[in-house]
Amino acid sequence: MLAHKVMPGNRPSTSILAPRLTPSVIGQLIALYEHQVFVEGVIWGINPFDQWGVELGKTQAKALLGTITQADAPASDDDSSTNELVAWYRSHRGRAV
Repeated sequence: MLAHKVMPGNRPSTSILAPRLTPSVIGQLIALYEHQVFVEGVIWGINPFDQWGVELGKTQAKALLGTITQADAPASDDDSSTNELVAWYRSHRGRAV
């Protein structure tokens, strides 16, 4: 398989969690990511708007959507970091892990 179409998981990442999604939190997230994307692209000499990465992210998000939104969906069968994020989301939405 092509390297840009593989996502093995358990890689370092930043997860930002908030108990409530308010206009202030949304504004803070937008500002944070605008700066982060630009700075990382400059530092690493990469195109942060790479379409392959965007498409891979969409595919991964669609695969995970049912796990976090459907009441009867089983627990995620992904890597440990994804499972922990799903567990946090479910616990803060009043859904059992």
